[in-house]
Amino acid sequence: MSELSLMFSGAFLAATLLPGGSEVLLIALLNQAPETWFSLVVVATIGNTLGAMTSFYLGRLGRFAKSPEELSGTKYAKGLSLIDRYGVWALLLSWAPVIGDILCLLAGWLKLPLSASFLMILVGKTIRYLLIVAAVMHWFT
Repeated sequence: MSELSLMFSGAFLAATLLPGGSEVLLIALLNQAPETWFSLVVVATIGNTLGAMTSFYLGRLGRFAKSPEELSGTKYAKGLSLIDRYGVWALLLSWAPVIGDILCLLAGWLKLPLSASFLMILVGKTIRYLLIVAAVMHWFT
């Protein structure tokens, strides 16, 4: 499996509700081939964004199972309050551990606009990967 397909798979799975951290994989691949940083960022961002959109659509499907009142006192309460306060802009935090997956799921569940949600998720995840690459390149040079 090539580095790019490994990065895509790792990033996709890390963005769904499955446990995993694509950051460690990105750092390891950067250490092996730092000149591929741009390709790794692009592939990681695409994989992670598509994984987040999978959670978004799972949220849309889950809407049939629970009402807003049923979610308010659960582990989703923090995510609900962020989305209530900031709307689609809260999805810029879709990269954050624990809360990011929940935000994507809730965005779909709350039927936030697809295109705006996709854009905010893409931007947030791109910035996160670029910051990781910048830190790794600075640290190791």
